[in-house]
Amino acid sequence: MIETIRAAFVIARRDFTAIIFSKSFFFFLLGPLFPLGIGVAAGGLGSQVSQEIDNSVIGVALNQEEAEALLATRARLVRSLGSKSLPELIILPDFSAQEPDIIAKLDSEKSLTAILSGTLAAPVLTGSAGDVKRWQGKITLLAETALSRPATVNIETRLIGQTGSSSERNQLMTAQAGQAILILLTMILAGMVLSNLVEEKTNKIIEILAAAIPMDAIFLGKLFAMLGMALVGITVWSTIGISVALLVGGNWNALPSPAVGWPLFCLLLLLYFSMAYLLLGSLFLGIGAMATTVREVQTLSMPVTMGQLLVFFLAYSAITKLGEPMEWFAVLFPFSSPFAMIARAAQMDNIWQHGLALIWQGVFTMIIIRFSVMLFRRNVMKSGQAARKKSLFARVTGK
Repeated sequence: MIETIRAAFVIARRDFTAIIFSKSFFFFLLGPLFPLGIGVAAGGLGSQVSQEIDNSVIGVALNQEEAEALLATRARLVRSLGSKSLPELIILPDFSAQEPDIIAKLDSEKSLTAILSGTLAAPVLTGSAGDVKRWQGKITLLAETALSRPATVNIETRLIGQTGSSSERNQLMTAQAGQAILILLTMILAGMVLSNLVEEKTNKIIEILAAAIPMDAIFLGKLFAMLGMALVGITVWSTIGISVALLVGGNWNALPSPAVGWPLFCLLLLLYFSMAYLLLGSLFLGIGAMATTVREVQTLSMPVTMGQLLVFFLAYSAITKLGEPMEWFAVLFPFSSPFAMIARAAQMDNIWQHGLALIWQGVFTMIIIRFSVMLFRRNVMKSGQAARKKSLFARVTGK
């Protein structure tokens, strides 16, 4: 085992230095300029999805008659305006409308965006600044329509720091951003493992290495060399991005904070990128082991590329389904596990699950590498048998 690790380190150092100190590496660092449009489009899509899945619920703490009139008014307006145009209303039975009770209710109930108290003629809307600003006009419309007489309603607002619902939505935004970063970086960088293997396989270099070094060490070395190269690129891009952001300025406190906190979330983002890269890279090594020509590589890698998108969609659609079977499947399925777990880091504060997930992903990476080595050896044996038959045929026929 020690010899295998030592040999893998030699291969990794060889590939890493060959790439880092090449002239083409500078153009690699310019790579993010090209998919920038893709990133902007993905951000817009994430914002749209966030708005579509956002289900704002406002608790109604009015007297029973006025509360029922308000719900009936909403039901009428929804038929004309659409269900997404107005917040969902629920009556809070036997609830005191005193300010301390309202704040305590909002802090304890993640499903509630805000609470409407007072009367229809003089309503009071309590919630975070963003939620109150978003729904104040719609609540005014509902209250004025629900009154049986023409009247102008002026809503009193009470602002609190952050409700459970707004915190949940902010964490959802962080989860979406984390997944988008992971999938974008993985799709851009992981394919380079395949191109590196195919080049050396075409030049017969890998067969020479296989004669002196265990194949497991060669595959591991190539994986970690390419991962190191990817991390160097990410470090450069992150440094440039943070420097530009600091120069431009901005409100850093406005960034939605993940459940585990920013330092640990950034560390997990790095670890889950590494595991996603190793998982996909080991799969590409298996493809390279099966393929004998560049055309075969292109044919075999296309389903894997499409599979990446399916895996991302699986993890993305499970963000709002924590604990449900679909989300558990995304967590346990190795290729979607890094993306599902970074979403959990944004929304759940328990740490131990990430250790188990990283171990599981690492074990599965080793399983794929072993399978790739078996495929490569079988491919080499077939190639050797074909070469011997060709040589024998040439000696017999004199051709």
